[in-house]
Amino acid sequence: MNLTPDQIILWQRGFITINATLVFTWLVMALLVLFSWLVTRKLSPKISISRGQNILEVIVLTINQQIEEISQQKADDYLPFIGTLFIFIAVSNLLTIFPGYHPPTGSLSTTVALAICVFFAVPFYGIKKQGLLNYFKRYYLQPTPIMLPFNIIGRFSNTISLSVRLFGNVMSGTMIVAILLSIAPLFLPIVMQAMGLITGLIQAFIFAILATVFISAATQVEAKDLNTIEETKS
Repeated sequence: MNLTPDQIILWQRGFITINATLVFTWLVMALLVLFSWLVTRKLSPKISISRGQNILEVIVLTINQQIEEISQQKADDYLPFIGTLFIFIAVSNLLTIFPGYHPPTGSLSTTVALAICVFFAVPFYGIKKQGLLNYFKRYYLQPTPIMLPFNIIGRFSNTISLSVRLFGNVMSGTMIVAILLSIAPLFLPIVMQAMGLITGLIQAFIFAILATVFISAATQVEAKDLNTIEETKS
């Protein structure tokens, strides 16, 4: 039994290795690009729209609403990043209904890569919103400068927890289905597969929510600080 798709080697020559993680990651990205292209090439402002545009609008509006409720800010800046994370993870997990498919989110390398994106997105949005000096003071020197090393450790631990949580849940779900398939080949795997789809969506939701929380924590500006930032910019 392969614990992760990293262990499934499809092609190898020298130091170049193509495993299942790489193949299924590109497969998911290709499907998302193809779906987006098919839907957006004929966007219509009319009441009567295509089913694909309807689905896309529901997804975008739902993600937009969730970001605004959590961050208490306009979602325009964060929607492309958070939305991409959620849709990629959700689609990667939902495709497990197809036999032979191995979710790339069951690979630690994939989840670490996603968490690293969040790790760099947090200071990017924080500095963009507050400026470099104000971001550093509010995010790393609060409540006192003595907390600087602990705050730095906390930022790294957020990245580690994001990647390990997603990897652990997806990998364990895949393993449980594989074990049940060998024990009771019909009923239990179907039930677990259905539960796995729900769990996959929940994991995508949790990852996106945590990323939103980290970014909103770095971009929240109190009224008095906002005045300081505006004075600095002017």
